[in-house]
Amino acid sequence: MESKVKKAHNLYLENRSGLKLTGVTDVDSFDEESVIAYTDYGCLTVSGSGLHIEELQLDSGLLEITGEVVALVYSSKTEKSKNILKRLFQ
Repeated sequence: MESKVKKAHNLYLENRSGLKLTGVTDVDSFDEESVIAYTDYGCLTVSGSGLHIEELQLDSGLLEITGEVVALVYSSKTEKSKNILKRLFQ
């Protein structure tokens, strides 16, 4: 079994109002109160108010968010769940 090389992941939070992430592999959902992003190191949920995605470049793994950041929470999940139809036909 091959082991996957993990993309480097960094997080830069500036004055709780600007957040820059590297190593992002996907974004699941976002609104003004939360952004859910995936990295090779787990799912990151950013909670706050007035959140806005300023830049998203999945090819380079860059995600920049502005707004008031209240919480950053990781889980071990590294990718979105596929819906039942996708799982059946793969």
